[in-house]
Amino acid sequence: MANRTHSKDKAFKVFRAKTVMTLPELALELQRSQRTAQRQLHQWQAITSYNKNGRYYVLPDVPQFDSNGLWRYRGIFFSRHGNLTQTLVAVVRNSKAGLNAAELTELLGLSPRSFLSAFRTHPELRREKHQGCFVYFSSEPSLYEQQKNQRLAMIRSAKQPSEIEAIAILVEAVKHPELSHDQLYARLKSRHPNMTPEAVANLFAQHGLRVKKTPHGPS
Repeated sequence: MANRTHSKDKAFKVFRAKTVMTLPELALELQRSQRTAQRQLHQWQAITSYNKNGRYYVLPDVPQFDSNGLWRYRGIFFSRHGNLTQTLVAVVRNSKAGLNAAELTELLGLSPRSFLSAFRTHPELRREKHQGCFVYFSSEPSLYEQQKNQRLAMIRSAKQPSEIEAIAILVEAVKHPELSHDQLYARLKSRHPNMTPEAVANLFAQHGLRVKKTPHGPS
């Protein structure tokens, strides 16, 4: 019994030092089966990653979650809401105006092709097309009405770039797909002094486009 406790304490220290671990790695540290390691993760209330096929775990007091309840570590993504399905439903529900594919991609860090098709008919979501791209709202009637009204207000008030500015933005985005909205604006503002950062972001949001991000480092 003492050896088992020592093994568990040692594994816990290794887990904390590594920040994230997989089930096989923990089983090796515990010198026990993966089933036993799974029970131990449950006792520690470890959080499962919502990407990488849920292969990674982190201790509950380690992540520094952002305002959306999300945390990224070396390309591994965690959520205080749970798995990917629970996370997507939660961030849509908590959004002011629903979220389109580009916005969900920006928020969750995942390609929409890899997960959005599974949410077309999810009972807690409502999907509608606005300005040529699908927007996901909460299916709760009162919240849906609030989100939809806010989305329509955003569309009406959103500052859009001029035609010349839009072409310049898209050309720059093709040349430099790794740049964020703010970085694109920084490269173009000297040539287009009337352009605003909001106009760059709105161009992508309106048409459901997204910028390609470089992999995230430690957060």
